[in-house]
Amino acid sequence: MTIDEIRDNFELLDEWDDRYRYVIELGRTLDPMPEAEHSAENKVNGCVSQVWLSRQIDRSGNSEPRLKYLGDSDAHIVRGLIAILLTLYSGRTPQQILSTDALAVFDEFGFREHLTPQRSNGLRSMVERIRSDARESLAAAS
Repeated sequence: MTIDEIRDNFELLDEWDDRYRYVIELGRTLDPMPEAEHSAENKVNGCVSQVWLSRQIDRSGNSEPRLKYLGDSDAHIVRGLIAILLTLYSGRTPQQILSTDALAVFDEFGFREHLTPQRSNGLRSMVERIRSDARESLAAAS
């Protein structure tokens, strides 16, 4: 699924209850995260729910390395937010990650008005974690 497909589907849903259900459904599409990846190293701090993001660096091919992620949470709605986030970021180069404003996309969808402040803080923590990984990968390549 692409972010444009998610955007199109979101626009078809007028009610926020339907949009929440859709986000929860997106969370069910996440690739399973092995139990060993539910580690302190992969835990995202700043989230009310338990959230884990596991990064792998794909160096295959002759191009820039790509960051690939698995994500998981103990909260259904957060799993859906992770699914949207990984649609934006997973499989991208560090430069692509740093040039993508995920929070602007979430604002476009209307999440700023419909997430609790705690969930919004958690979302920002997840975005910052991925962006930090991208900066770290760029620095290591220099």
